[in-house]
Amino acid sequence: MYKYRCKLVRVVDGDTADVLIDLGFDTWRKSRLRFKGVDTWEKRTRDKEEKKKGLAASAFTEAYLNMNNGEFTIQSYGKGKYGRVLAEIFIDGEETSLNKLLIENGHAYVYEGGKKQIFKGVDTWNAYEVSAITTKGQPVAGMLKIVCPCNSEFHVESKSIKLYLNSFNMTRLGSTAFDCIKGIEARVKRDLDLLLNTDTTVTFHSVLDYENNLTFQGYSDIAELADLDKIDFTSFKSDASQLEGGYKPELSNEIRFKSNLLRSNCRVTNQPDWGDVFIYMKGENLPLPDSLAKYIVSHRTVSHFHEEICEMIFTHLTEAFKPERLMVACLYTRRGGIDINPIRATHSYLIPEFFTNPKYTISKTLRQ
Repeated sequence: MYKYRCKLVRVVDGDTADVLIDLGFDTWRKSRLRFKGVDTWEKRTRDKEEKKKGLAASAFTEAYLNMNNGEFTIQSYGKGKYGRVLAEIFIDGEETSLNKLLIENGHAYVYEGGKKQIFKGVDTWNAYEVSAITTKGQPVAGMLKIVCPCNSEFHVESKSIKLYLNSFNMTRLGSTAFDCIKGIEARVKRDLDLLLNTDTTVTFHSVLDYENNLTFQGYSDIAELADLDKIDFTSFKSDASQLEGGYKPELSNEIRFKSNLLRSNCRVTNQPDWGDVFIYMKGENLPLPDSLAKYIVSHRTVSHFHEEICEMIFTHLTEAFKPERLMVACLYTRRGGIDINPIRATHSYLIPEFFTNPKYTISKTLRQ
């Protein structure tokens, strides 16, 4: 843990700010701070009540950080999974941090992110607009499958990887198409491994192999198990209180449910992200389909990354039902030529091979 002097650039929201960090010797670095241990309500949302709370939290943070002409001290806890500096913020002479004040004044709640990992999993990215050329100028095009372990400390932002992959378009790699493909795979893996400090798997698919294009089997659509027309959907902020137990399958103590009701918002752009969620659970207490439908819909105005939504659903189901086994997968529709498919599970064997094995591709859902 290190302490640094900072100058405020702008407040992003109640728990996030862009700052200049004093590294010494007249050297400053612009960074984004994520306030450690707290989460505030979103201000970019259509939910009027949440928006009101989010704006109030941002105003509180703005006032605090400008108490000393926009200068303050942070205690750094390194970078989080998404590349932001995790920090506790102090104004000179003040003993209580901004982090604690946000909670004490009702502008935030305690949030430790993925501090205790209760799951295994990967994030499988499919990039459909990948191309390079051989040394003779022959174009090579296809789909790039990128698999990143969920325990990676860092995470790549989707727009940046799109721009990075576009940089290959006129890059000459190898004298044959085969050599060009291997060159793309090697370079992308090298760069991602260095950036994320992890071990990714990168595979270029130039043709669709139908025999190895797989998806989930045996999952029942919630819309066929619950009469959605009779449900009052009233909560749109990741509301775990919507979950109710008591479902009794006929033949076993496990469920395989799927739903296309998942919709959340991008944390950066606030644009909608659409997805299908697949849930496997085994245990003594199982969720009623109608309650699960209400819970999935409750993410409709939440602004988080795809991976965070998947982990949020996994965590809420774990806390509510304490299952023996659990798997949650979110297959999001593509945006910018890339679709992102996070999966989290209590046991590694619950993760289908088509997520992790290079030779397989994930069969697209209707909206993908």
